[in-house]
Formats: sequence, structure tokens, C-alpha cells
Amino acid sequence: MTVSATSSVSTATTTSSTTSSSSSTSGLTSSDFLSLLVSELQNQDPLNATSTTDFINQLTSYANFSSQQSINSNLSALASSFSSLVTLNSVNYIGHTVEAKTDTATLSNGSATFGYSLSSTASSVSISIKDSSGNTVWTGTGTGNSGSNTFTWNGKDSSGNQLSDGGQYTISVTATDSAGNSVLNYTTVTGTVTGIDTSTSTPSLTVGGVSVSAANIIGVTS
Repeated sequence: MTVSATSSVSTATTTSSTTSSSSSTSGLTSSDFLSLLVSELQNQDPLNATSTTDFINQLTSYANFSSQQSINSNLSALASSFSSLVTLNSVNYIGHTVEAKTDTATLSNGSATFGYSLSSTASSVSISIKDSSGNTVWTGTGTGNSGSNTFTWNGKDSSGNQLSDGGQYTISVTATDSAGNSVLNYTTVTGTVTGIDTSTSTPSLTVGGVSVSAANIIGVTS
């Protein structure tokens, strides 16, 4: 579309300045978009008016813009409703014992129980326990049954010293079959949900003193 060299530039500059000031705080609205379109039509060169095709393209762009604004608004409302629903469902876990996909547990009453899932029978299973600083405090072996396996650590380091309750410890499992291929699916912990954290987009549960994403809950045992 062709516009006059003098009036269109002046008007467009003024309109753009006003729109820019508005968009810096609230973004381009459908009203702003329509104002720009009207300004362009008012200041076009009468001797070289906008073609029908260009005009239709302008209207189509406006229609698409308006529809996109509506879709974005609806999606935001849907996301907000979904987040509230997830939070409400998470509250129902409080007080229940759950199993969750994670690798960290809190040492309580002198022990910590972990679980791990194997895709098939393992011929070799090695387990190591690390403290919150990443130091390995215990190493040993575990069962290699296909499916779910449980490992309870007695809270003692490799020298036999009993470690204090309250510390968070991480399990690392290496499980391989007779051909040396890994058969480990994931590790888990089991504990009572004592609270939820909704400060992030995905609510997290406090399971045995450890923060666990609600999406990682795979079972409720009681």
C-alpha cells in the first residue's frame, strides 16, 4: 500500500509513538491495531489508492490478530484452571504414604528405604549412597529381580559408623544383565506426604522431608 510522503509519515509517526508508549506497558491491543489500519487508509495517496487485494489482506490480518488474542486469553484461563485443579488434587495426598520416582530420602530412625525398578533380571546390581555434599558414604549390592526391588539402608557408613538422622541421602543404582546392558528403569522412595509447595508452575509434595514433583507420584500405599 502507498501512502503520501508528508501527511502519512507525520501521522504514522505520531500514531506509532502513541502505540509504542501503550505497548511498553500493556502490549498491542485490537483497538491499537484498528487505529493503525484506519490511519493508513485515511492517509493513502488518492492517486494511488490501496488495491482491493491489499485491503482484504489488511482486514484478514486484523481478523487473525483478533482471533489470536482471544485464543491466547482462553489458553491463559485454561492454564490457570488446570494449575488450580492440580494443586487441589495434590492436597489430597497430605497424610498419605506414597511411592515417588526420585533418588533422595531423609535418614529417619537410623534408616532410609529406597526402591528401584528393573526392566529384566539383573546379573549384577551395585548400590552407592551419597550425602548431600556428594560424598559416597556407603557402597554395596542389591537384589536383581525383574520389576520392583527394595533396599533399606541402615544409616551406617562403610566404616560402620551410625550417621545422624535428618540428613538427606541419594541412592545410585547400577544394574546390568549378563551381556552388560543396563536394565535399570528408575529409583523410588516411599514416605508420608506432609505438605505441598505451590510456588512453582508444577506443585511439589514434601515426602519424608524431601521435595518431590506431584507428577512423579506413582502409587499411594496407605
